[in-house]
Amino acid sequence: MSNTDEQWINRFLALHYVFPVPMNKLQPLIEYTPTLSQLEKMQTNLLSGLLKITQNRAIQLQNMYQKFVETPFLQVYDKHQITPIIFTNPNYPLSLKSLYDPPAVLYVKGDTSLLNMHKKLAIIGSREATNYSKKSIETILPPLISRNFAIVSGLAKEADTMAHESTIALGGKTIAVLGTGLFHIYPKQNEELAKKMSKEHLLITEYPPYITPKKWNFPMRNRIISGLSQGVVITEAKEKSGTVSTMEHALENGKEIFAIPGSIHSPLSAGPHNLILEGAKPVWNGYQILDELQEFEQINN
Repeated sequence: MSNTDEQWINRFLALHYVFPVPMNKLQPLIEYTPTLSQLEKMQTNLLSGLLKITQNRAIQLQNMYQKFVETPFLQVYDKHQITPIIFTNPNYPLSLKSLYDPPAVLYVKGDTSLLNMHKKLAIIGSREATNYSKKSIETILPPLISRNFAIVSGLAKEADTMAHESTIALGGKTIAVLGTGLFHIYPKQNEELAKKMSKEHLLITEYPPYITPKKWNFPMRNRIISGLSQGVVITEAKEKSGTVSTMEHALENGKEIFAIPGSIHSPLSAGPHNLILEGAKPVWNGYQILDELQEFEQINN
């Protein structure tokens, strides 16, 4: 990496540190000053126009940027085993670039080779999921893991945790997409799981490490879960939930949607059953998913 490249990367990381927004919000500024060399001295009315923020916010951003632009971010992140992957990096997943609002930076920790595994499937569900979700996940996973699918989820309570833990128990690889920075694992009860995943699997977030849990961050991370994956499996979920919003992202981006049918007496079956009505594929074993993703025929090859 040349000094010029390193300087640009550091400027970009400094900008993202003080203004952690998706790439579509930063694009007008990057087009105006591709090297970001003009950012410190730019007229604040121009900056506010480019970023579509108030002039007061532009002044604040510029002051914060000046404060942090000399920070050696690559070294600081490396000290914490965090790898920032900017949208221009060859390791940045192509599937995320097709999003309307792709992450400007992915902060990753763990086995970065998982990021560009071709075969990735998301498994998501309710934070109130029952043992039915656990048994369902354990039933559908083995064929997928045997075909080297990485399992993507969101490290949330219950269903997401079940997906990560079951994958690990079966010897597979799993990716957690966080709605916080890497210094603030949420929920707290999953800190040990996250620690294990940060060594042998992969944690991903679009937020700089200092970002704490905020309720609006979690719907945003849902587009990354679906964006990384070829398909999304929903276990149990209420009719209106974050899980269903992930499915909406997946549908918008042409992903395969799978739903595990449940008891008609459970409110947690409303989400998957409604998705089945809308065209999601009902599944009760992993081979159906492989078949739909055109992997099934290769199993015996």
